[in-house]
Amino acid sequence: MKGTGRTIFTGNRVEEFQVEILGVLENVGPKQSIIMARLSGGPLNETGVLQGMSGSPVYVDGKLIGAVALSFAFSKEPVAGIRPIEEMLHAHGVRSGTDGTRAVLPKPGTTELASLLPKPLDVASGGARLVEISTPLWLGGFTRSTLEQFSPGLRAAGLEPVQGIGGGGKAMAASTPARPEPGSMISVHLMTGDLVAGADGTVTYVDGNRVYAFGHRFLATGDTELPFSRAEVITLLASQQVSFKISTPKEWMGAILQDRSTAISGEIGRRARMAPVTLRLHNRGAGTETAYHMEMASDRLLSPVLLQMAVYSALDATERTAGSSSVAIRGLLEWTDGPPVKIDNFASGDWGVPQQTSAAAAIPLSYALQSSFDALRLKSVSLDLDIWDNKRSWQIDSITAAPREVRPGEKVRVSIGFAGPNGAEQISTLDYQFPVGAPLGPVTFTASDALRANLSEYQQFLVNPPHSVAQMVEYLNGLRPNRKAYLRISRNYPSYVVEGELLSSPPPSLAMLLAKSGAAPGISQVAEMEVNAPSGAISGGKSVQVEVKE
Repeated sequence: MKGTGRTIFTGNRVEEFQVEILGVLENVGPKQSIIMARLSGGPLNETGVLQGMSGSPVYVDGKLIGAVALSFAFSKEPVAGIRPIEEMLHAHGVRSGTDGTRAVLPKPGTTELASLLPKPLDVASGGARLVEISTPLWLGGFTRSTLEQFSPGLRAAGLEPVQGIGGGGKAMAASTPARPEPGSMISVHLMTGDLVAGADGTVTYVDGNRVYAFGHRFLATGDTELPFSRAEVITLLASQQVSFKISTPKEWMGAILQDRSTAISGEIGRRARMAPVTLRLHNRGAGTETAYHMEMASDRLLSPVLLQMAVYSALDATERTAGSSSVAIRGLLEWTDGPPVKIDNFASGDWGVPQQTSAAAAIPLSYALQSSFDALRLKSVSLDLDIWDNKRSWQIDSITAAPREVRPGEKVRVSIGFAGPNGAEQISTLDYQFPVGAPLGPVTFTASDALRANLSEYQQFLVNPPHSVAQMVEYLNGLRPNRKAYLRISRNYPSYVVEGELLSSPPPSLAMLLAKSGAAPGISQVAEMEVNAPSGAISGGKSVQVEVKE
């Protein structure tokens, strides 16, 4: 069979290319088949299948059969896999058939950030592999080091990071959306402003205000809300590894609402909700200040990665990343409904400080957005980073208690020693008074950093995760910042976590019932006190025991 395809090779003019159908690969994915075809015409004999052609519609006898979606890496000729249009229509819950009836697809489950995204379709054929055409992810304003740091994860997700190609800062300014046509290019925006990120592909089909594109997943996040704009091709770059289109986004068109394994789909003229992001960097030594202002996609999987990349790039571009440095990060994650989540942390070291700081910003956001609470929809992010060009880290070096034997109602003085940079030392003391009638027996005083102090809460979170938005926000705001030290007083009495709430030292009858119900016991914490620690990142832990006697 012979057919034609449509795509843009230069500017915004949709051109035709020729298609020769070779056959069909049946059931290459779960209830998915791929039409194999040889492409020709235009520059394709020289470039092969191009990145950016994903979604180019293919017609046989004037009927749309599908979209160019897969190719062979390092192939000497432009042989491509075509995604059948029937499978693409399911990206918006449309069933095939002449009646045009629609079926709502189930909402996908959440995915951990570490395992980011499902793997792209990959079909072995001889010594080559038929894979989804990589989606060019253009990044503007990000440093080269940011690309090197995050590119392996992005490539594993089927994206090909490209630095400095693509505008994006003003692409969302148009008030009247243009209308796409099959074969035209679009840019899907992840971030706009001082830092920009987006992905380009081709429109396959337009049905009223609905648009279908790419012929494969973007990130397979399911329900989403990402703005898209028209894209214009500047030129083509032929490469022995992979050829691609160099394009730039133009005026706004609408919003992508579904990101499924076979296509992305959206609505023309719809405004996607973006979350404003403000980063303010204060160099305390030089007395300078730099601000970044962006708008970021509000997405459960994408937002934490985008925020991490933005913080990393801002530090890498503005401050030195080699040699000793320290960063204090504070800020708020605000939601459309509910109280904000506070970010308060400190990073210090001879290397890796941008990685530590960006992770400190992204991890609370990841916990909140992937908690499956629909009410936690990101409204805005505001972060302040205080930066010093020296190392500010302290180790908990010692702990003593005097006296070591006390009676109920008496005080004990606890002294905690800190070892700092260049041999610096500091001692902090606290007094703890045992209540009258305190139980007899050993009591443990533990001076620890935030990591150790937060461990019990983290274990409770894994065993019995929060059951409401309020509990989730309370958990995140209750995590201790690592710029402080903590003195915990505990006894070997049982405590239990029930529906996200800690029950410390319950009566014996209740403890028996909880144990039979399978509730997990833990060490009973009597009290916790914040230690007046030196300024910087605190690490380590020490313990001492005191005996309460008659």
